[in-house]
Amino acid sequence: MEPLTPEAERAWVAATLPKVSRTFALCIRLLPETLEHPVAVAYLLCRIADTVEDSSLLSASEKSTLLAEFRDAVGAPRPGGPGSPGPSDDAPRVRATFTGATADDGVLAHSADTALRAFRRLPPETQELIRPYVQEMCDGMAEFARARGAAGELFALPDLAALDRYCYFVAGTVGHLLTGLFTLHSAAIDAERRSRLDALATSFGLGLQLTNIVKDVTVDQARGWSFVPAALCRDYGITPEDLSRPEHRAEAMQVMRVLSAKARAHLDDALTYCTSLPRREHGIRMFCLIAVYLSIRTLRLAERDPRLLDRDHKLKITRGDVRRTLFTTALVAPSNGLVRAYYGVLARAAT
Repeated sequence: MEPLTPEAERAWVAATLPKVSRTFALCIRLLPETLEHPVAVAYLLCRIADTVEDSSLLSASEKSTLLAEFRDAVGAPRPGGPGSPGPSDDAPRVRATFTGATADDGVLAHSADTALRAFRRLPPETQELIRPYVQEMCDGMAEFARARGAAGELFALPDLAALDRYCYFVAGTVGHLLTGLFTLHSAAIDAERRSRLDALATSFGLGLQLTNIVKDVTVDQARGWSFVPAALCRDYGITPEDLSRPEHRAEAMQVMRVLSAKARAHLDDALTYCTSLPRREHGIRMFCLIAVYLSIRTLRLAERDPRLLDRDHKLKITRGDVRRTLFTTALVAPSNGLVRAYYGVLARAAT
């Protein structure tokens, strides 16, 4: 495919983002103009890696090969010098693998060369902030893909340490990536504030990811994954396969309460991350707070849902709740006291 012009690339990024994540596309508009495009490009790179890792049609070795190719493409030098979009054959095996894809994620992966050229058109200092975390994500996903390939029909993470490691690769890296971009944008994030944010960035990502794991146990099982660790299940006398079996529902819900408490602890840290952002950076604060508020809403709903582990049940917050969250976040974002108070309302323990 003939490379797009810089203007066409930006338009492609803006048009592609809502196809692969409506919520992220909605929230990204809150960011300052200088951040919106780089964050969108970084998200698309991460989504391509995730699409490879998530594919049910690829073997572990194929995933590892494609992730390595994509990792190298992200790190490849720009032969044309500053401002050059790079080669036109970026990640050819990734693109070829998803030829003919009809789902939006697959279509994005087939357009990996366009995403990579958009990345290389970013200022060098922006690329340097994004690159190591996307590469670390690719390496981590390949590691777990290989582990999955050596397992049986259902691959379960062995213990909580492995869960933390997996969540770091797929989400903690994103917390650090965003922190770097926020710092590059805002003069109000000095060395002391950056240090506080860095200390919380991993937890920020883990809180969001663990919430998704809690709500998607049966979805993940259907594609051969259990992110609920086997050791945690054994503590309550069951196996990961038992989580969705009605005869083990009492024990399974005890396991889920442990994971939910772990997610809540990280979301508490994520809230502190948000309140550590400069108050004058209203858009950045809103962007982060909405993610945290939607996660704590989802987690609270999961804790109260007796059908959470039913195979035919999909937990999801309503569009009305999303709208209320967006509206209220705009009101409370400038005040740390109000930010914490609203979080407290949303996080009220299930009864």
